[in-house]
Amino acid sequence: MPFAPRLSCALFALVVLPAPLLVQAAPAPWYYWRSLVDGQRVCAQTSPGPGWERDSAPHEGPGCQPRRKVLVVPMR
Repeated sequence: MPFAPRLSCALFALVVLPAPLLVQAAPAPWYYWRSLVDGQRVCAQTSPGPGWERDSAPHEGPGCQPRRKVLVVPMR
C-alpha cells in the first residue's frame, strides 16, 4: 500500500499548513467595569468577576487610554 503514505502527507499539507493563515490574533480591548454593589469602576480587559457589568465602549489602547495618534509628516 504505497498510496497510503502519500495520501496522509497530502491530507496533512491540506489541513495543517494553511492553518496559520486562518488564525488572526489581536489584543483584547479594554473596558471600564462597574460594580453592582457600590458603583466602583475599574479598567480591565475581562470581567473582574460576578457582580460587575461593562460600563464603557471598548478602548483600543492599554489601560483604557485612547490609542495614540501618530502624525506622519513627509520630508521635502
